[in-house]
Amino acid sequence: MNPLIVTIHILACITLVVLVLLQSGKEGMGVIFGGGSSSLFGASGAGGLLGKITAGAAVVFFLTTMTFTYLSAQQHTKPKESVVLEAPVTPEPQTPVPTAPGPAAPTPAQ
Repeated sequence: MNPLIVTIHILACITLVVLVLLQSGKEGMGVIFGGGSSSLFGASGAGGLLGKITAGAAVVFFLTTMTFTYLSAQQHTKPKESVVLEAPVTPEPQTPVPTAPGPAAPTPAQ
């Protein structure tokens, strides 16, 4: 299931980028890319059609993103098998620490 979601997510990303770049800007930036009045979609432009398709691609993108988040959370709650946890513990040999002689006790005076 994960490869299918990855494929849908990548297609939604590419589609979203292309659709956003196809839309003309409000301040004349679309003229740079040839967005004049005689465009491919007619004189009124493709605002309605491109807007709806962009919204659909955005919904697919968000759904796949949320699915990734859910699947990731499910994987972290499962106990994982670890080689480190199953390895036998071997205690290291302890070397005796030499003790320094303490101060000499005073002798009682007579």
